Amino acid sequence: MSSVRLSLLALALLAACDGNPFAPDPVTPEPEPDPGSISTLPGTTPARASASITRFEGKNVGPNDTDVNGNGFAFQNGQIGINPDNTFTVDNLAFDGDNVYARDTAPDGALPTSVRAFAAAATTNDPMTGVAVDQMTYRALYGASATGRSQFAIVRTGAYVPYGFGGFIYARTGGVTLPTAGDASYTGTYSALRDADGVPADGEKLTYVVGNMLMTIDFDDFNANESGVSKAGAVRGRVTGRRVYDLSGNDITQDVIDQIEADNNLSSNAMGGLLPVLVFDVGPGVIDTRGEIEGGIASNIPTADGGSEGFETGTYYAVLSGANADEVVGVIVTTSVVNDVTLRETGGFILLRQ
Repeated sequence: MSSVRLSLLALALLAACDGNPFAPDPVTPEPEPDPGSISTLPGTTPARASASITRFEGKNVGPNDTDVNGNGFAFQNGQIGINPDNTFTVDNLAFDGDNVYARDTAPDGALPTSVRAFAAAATTNDPMTGVAVDQMTYRALYGASATGRSQFAIVRTGAYVPYGFGGFIYARTGGVTLPTAGDASYTGTYSALRDADGVPADGEKLTYVVGNMLMTIDFDDFNANESGVSKAGAVRGRVTGRRVYDLSGNDITQDVIDQIEADNNLSSNAMGGLLPVLVFDVGPGVIDTRGEIEGGIASNIPTADGGSEGFETGTYYAVLSGANADEVVGVIVTTSVVNDVTLRETGGFILLRQ
């Protein structure tokens, strides 16, 4: 009997230890891995909702590590080079006046007040002989929000026959707290540089473009994707009222519209004196838990038979910021064909929640 009582006592003691005595010691679970950013651009790694994020144009690398079209040579250090003396620093572009761009006030009447233009020096001096050396034509746009949380910059050139060397960058300072439900509306301006893959008949290899922009976000639907990278949400956006200016600040919008109408056998004023509206593609999986946004964008023009057809296509990139997700900064890159030449438009925007 005593042996039976001892066995029962042992079982009682084991039961008091709360469970299987041969189970492994409890292990603190590892934190879930960061599934990464939705962005296809180089920049901040790992991207976090609580931290600053910077994205810049990647290089389109060809054989033997050569860049096939000049994309992404600027801003590869992930820094935006605005200086206290109102100049702008750009590294890694050849023949741009020793990397320091001066303020270009020619387009100030067209650009929003939050965006400044800069120009590389036309010449620089040989430090040994003092002889002036001609430089290439580069222009830069730099925009910043009043809060200082959002910045973008774009550099392009018209000095090459194909697309020249340049780049873009955008960044938020600090993190974001994303809403879990509801819709939000954001408005602001759009400022761009347009360059060409080829030589336009009018010789305008580099121009400014300015417009207005609206973005809306539904934070409820579409549902998040299974990978965990995407957050529930959908994004709509439009760029309207675009105007085109030459480097001297002259409005040449009607000349561009006339050429588009001629190219497409449209009657005069078929486009109503307006450039087409850029419209975001709407679909799931375009916003992630870090507040980064990326998707397709396109525009249409009328056809001679009363229909419409695609004109511009491209991609928008953006990132939200703030405790109330009340600010968004980003860049749009689109291409179109005008007079048998491919035009590329690279535009930056900063939008505020209304």
